[in-house]
Amino acid sequence: MNALDYTKTNFLKSYSQATDIEIQDGVEIAFVGYSNSGKSSAINALTNQKKLSRFSKTPGRTQLINFFEIVSGFRIVDLPGYGYAKVPLLVREKWQRKIYYYLEKRDQIKGLVLLMDIRHPLKTLDQKIINIATSKKISVFVLLNKCDKMKEVQQKIQLNKVYEKLYTLFNSFEIELFSSVKKIGIKKLQLKLDHWYKTYFILNN
Repeated sequence: MNALDYTKTNFLKSYSQATDIEIQDGVEIAFVGYSNSGKSSAINALTNQKKLSRFSKTPGRTQLINFFEIVSGFRIVDLPGYGYAKVPLLVREKWQRKIYYYLEKRDQIKGLVLLMDIRHPLKTLDQKIINIATSKKISVFVLLNKCDKMKEVQQKIQLNKVYEKLYTLFNSFEIELFSSVKKIGIKKLQLKLDHWYKTYFILNN
């Protein structure tokens, strides 16, 4: 099976609530992270499309669940960013419950791409997401984003620290350095999604 052509990824649909999602077939790979983790930039870098996943200049402004189709039956889901501090606590909690509901209830999700700012990894809500993934037996691909903000030696030190911490939490994960600005880690992200798709294809054909 050939590698997927991510440049052909197209926008499918947006939902304001996880309970409204009516798509039932296929497989979903969810992208999740804090509101300033760079999810939209990562999706745009993955697909080599500058405006596929739109992002607000104000982190946390976009609160829709956005679906993108790579090929028929294989989708990227861009979940709302969590943890944005400049909104009331009750609003933040409502946004977070939307994400938790999607992760806990959607059987179509087969992989999770968790983005973390390499300078501020494994914050409280990241660990909550990891706990949900563990309970659902969802494979997790961790991207330490914005690695261009650090020197290479610092990147490796931080990568090892996060790896060791993650390993104490669960063992079904991979971790890579990532930067949409410097084009670091994009190929590895594509290969990971290829693997998830091929695994699904083999199991269902």
